[in-house]
Order: sequence, then C-alpha cells, then structure tokens
Amino acid sequence: MSTERSGGKGKAGEGTRALKVRVKTAAKRSVASARWLERQLNDPYVARARREGYRSRAAFKLLEIDEKYKLLKPGQRVVDLGAAPGGWSQVAARKVGIGAGRGRVVGIDLLEIEPMPGVDFIQLDFLAPEAPARLMELLGGPADLVLSDMAANATGHKKTDHLKIMGLAETALDFARQVLAPGGGFLAKVLQGGTENALLADMKRDFTTVRHVKPAASRSDSAELYVLAIGYRGRPTEILTPDDGA
Repeated sequence: MSTERSGGKGKAGEGTRALKVRVKTAAKRSVASARWLERQLNDPYVARARREGYRSRAAFKLLEIDEKYKLLKPGQRVVDLGAAPGGWSQVAARKVGIGAGRGRVVGIDLLEIEPMPGVDFIQLDFLAPEAPARLMELLGGPADLVLSDMAANATGHKKTDHLKIMGLAETALDFARQVLAPGGGFLAKVLQGGTENALLADMKRDFTTVRHVKPAASRSDSAELYVLAIGYRGRPTEILTPDDGA
C-alpha cells in the first residue's frame, strides 16, 4: 500500500498535529477502493474501535443509539441479524450482562464469525425456514430485541442500493415479528431514498413507537439511517371461524 501523510492542526487547545493518510491509486486498486481505504485509515471511529477492543466501528452506532433510547437492558434476550464481524453482538453482550451470567445474545450471519465468550453465533441464512426456531431455542424463549445492521453489497447506483437495503430491512422486520416477545424492540439499517417512509408506516401497525435515528458515528456524507421501533404489540391471535371446523 502506498500512502502519503499530510499534517493538520488538532482540536483547538490540544497543541497537536493530526496526520491525514492519503492513499495513492495503485494499478490493481480502483479509485473507489482507494477512497474507501483512505476513509478507513482516517476515520476516528475505526481508530477508537481498535483502542477500545471493538470488532468494528459500527459498535459506536449502537452504543450511541442505546445511550439515547435505552434499548439494551440487563437480562434481555437479543438477536443480531447479519452479525459479522460481531461489533453489535459485543455491545449487546456487555449491556445485557453476559459476563455476569445474565441475558442471552445470538448472532446469525452467512459468514463465519470469530467466537465470542457468552455469545452464540450461527452461520446460517436468517431467511432459512429453521432459523426462527433455532434462534429462540438458543435464546431460551422469544427475543426482547432484534438488531439488524445488514447491508447488501453496494452497486454505486443510489436507487438500486436503496431498494436492496430496504428489502433487507423489510425481511428483517418480518423475521422480528416471528421471534419478538410482546413489548420487544427492533432496530435496522436503511438508506434514505423515499421508500423508508412506507416501512415506518408498516412498523407503526405493530409497535407503539417508531422513529428514524442517525447516530453521530454514522458518516455525515452517508444516506444511512436506522429505523427504531419499540413496544411490539405481539402477533395477532388466530381466530377460528365455523368454516375452519371449530
């Protein structure tokens, strides 16, 4: 990797000079990948994640959302959809009290995830028919909170990327309806683009409180948002009619 460092002043009063890393585009590296790498090298949240032992910068998004809305509580059962590399599961495990023998956290992803003390990871498509039952078995019951930081591979076409991530959020919501206990919560990543309002309207039928959230750790130049729903009303009770043989 070929990089250059340029000096810059730190925050006022610190008397330090911050170094910005610039990445040169190599023959085998596209302009887009070079920009991504440069952004990662200069991202303060990436550096902070390394210092504080988190598996990804995304951990700070959940920490900031939880600080404001108090989603994670001791003893909760939590599902982390698309959990790799485990940053959100890490935060959830600490908040629900895994280290003290309280709560349960189960993460699921198509990718293999490095083991984490007290957390169960499953390498499985969460859309697989057996996924809800397997997760609830590991949790020991229905979930109190379903988290999803999933994102499809970007194409660079804003409308296409928006529709792809909204499709993931919608399927994550359908999954949450199957595994959440009454009163439970749901948090999922979306992209601004228009159809996220339809998702919110759908969520309002099942949850008492629904809102958009953009944590500070979510890059300011990104269309990324999170939809947060609290107070799951529970699945409707099926009512048998005379035609059903009742």
